Amino acid sequence: MAEPNGTPAARRFAVERRTDETGVRVNLNLDGEGRSRLRTGNGFFEHMLDQLARHAGWDLEVDADGDLRVDLHHLVEDVGITLGQAIAGALGDRAGLVRFGFALVPMDECLARAAVDLSGRSYLVLRAAFPTLRAGDFDVQLVREFFRSFTDHGRLTLHLAVEYGENTHHEVEALFKAAARALRQASDRDPRVRGVPSTKGVLV
Repeated sequence: MAEPNGTPAARRFAVERRTDETGVRVNLNLDGEGRSRLRTGNGFFEHMLDQLARHAGWDLEVDADGDLRVDLHHLVEDVGITLGQAIAGALGDRAGLVRFGFALVPMDECLARAAVDLSGRSYLVLRAAFPTLRAGDFDVQLVREFFRSFTDHGRLTLHLAVEYGENTHHEVEALFKAAARALRQASDRDPRVRGVPSTKGVLV
């Protein structure tokens, strides 16, 4: 879509989600400069969200409170839900997109792979055997919970894998970077595409 003067329409979206467990606000600009402003109460999680923003080229604001006295599960899951809703809203009808994206990201001894299809259909495949249960103060089981919530509500298919590695921090970070680069490629506008990039005429 384009504005009346012919310039591409801004791809921004803001979402707020409030439950008895969390309160999350997300403001997303897909065509940003890789800047982020993050408050979640967990440094490692913020580091990963910063990787998404930086390497996808998004401007991203996340302001989240949760029942951290329990654990991080509800907050991480609800940030994934809200960020997924934001990307779905920012993509609009998905006309004129590249649609598919792929990335291989090395980080020291490990290699991560990501492939994404902005198909309108939600599906996650994540293959990773993390060497430890935690990275800093972050439970790495929540990597899957975050990406599952993100793909469900972003209406996209995402395949992630750690090909090999030894350090849990490196593996998780490489996954987030690979996802970011694949999402950046898939969400780019393709001037050769007229309408929705699907033989069905709809992405759903």
